[in-house]
Amino acid sequence: MPEDADLELPRGIALAWGVAADPQRGPKREMSVERIVDAAVEIADAEGLGAVSMSAVAGRLGYTPMSLYRYVTAKDDLILLMGESATGLPPASIREHEGWRARLTAIFDALVQVYLRHPWLLDIPISGSPATPNSAAWMDASLDALEGTPLDADERLAIVLLVSGEVRWYGTILASYARLERDTGLTPEEITQREARLYATLVTADEFPALRRAVDDGVFLSDADPFRFGFARSLDGVEAYLATRAAGAAAAPAAWTEVADADVAHDKKYREAQKAVREAERALRAAHKIERQTLREARERARHSPA
Repeated sequence: MPEDADLELPRGIALAWGVAADPQRGPKREMSVERIVDAAVEIADAEGLGAVSMSAVAGRLGYTPMSLYRYVTAKDDLILLMGESATGLPPASIREHEGWRARLTAIFDALVQVYLRHPWLLDIPISGSPATPNSAAWMDASLDALEGTPLDADERLAIVLLVSGEVRWYGTILASYARLERDTGLTPEEITQREARLYATLVTADEFPALRRAVDDGVFLSDADPFRFGFARSLDGVEAYLATRAAGAAAAPAAWTEVADADVAHDKKYREAQKAVREAERALRAAHKIERQTLREARERARHSPA
């Protein structure tokens, strides 16, 4: 635990690391933080993160909401602990894989399964770097996979963030489609067919020529997995970069850069100007649509006019 004895940990973080003071339990000795978290996870698994509240958890356990606050003092702390519990530890089998690439791929696959089991994890807002034991264990496993490479510490962390970002995006897509299946009762194949028909109906060669060619090539009916393909290509890039580092090339600069205009994003006049631009873009799209329609009609008239 923290080497800095004077560091004041937020309550949720302290609970996650097991260094928070236990409440005076009184007559309800069977209550515990673990039971509260388990009940909350069960609710989220069944109904989603939005269904989790202190009253819902208390009702599931047969207590009053006030009795829970003696153990978990805020809902944000409860959600943090839920995330920690549901994420769990990385499988020990990850270390059985040979090579950094195989191990990072195993971590990617394992995290996908975590998100499929607990899709509500993806609904928890990101509020800084996770500082809980299980999150640290996943990061440690990822960094350990890169031990022995010529990468420096900054580069290894950057690759770990690359993997976690891609797996989160992939998990978001898979969880969204799983939710769609439950809500509509459609099979994955039926959803695919429906989406393909929508694209085939709405996307025209005049308006979206490249996308229409992709539709005609059957990309929306393909069994190929574009997300795993993209992840594999990302690792190809890492492999190529490793080769340059092994050959003695210096590390690529990776300084933080500020997002352009982030400091004025909430300025009223700036927002009004952005709104005016969006309205102009909508008008331009409408004008282009009329132009394309007029062009089609002109071509049709030309085909039917006497020579």
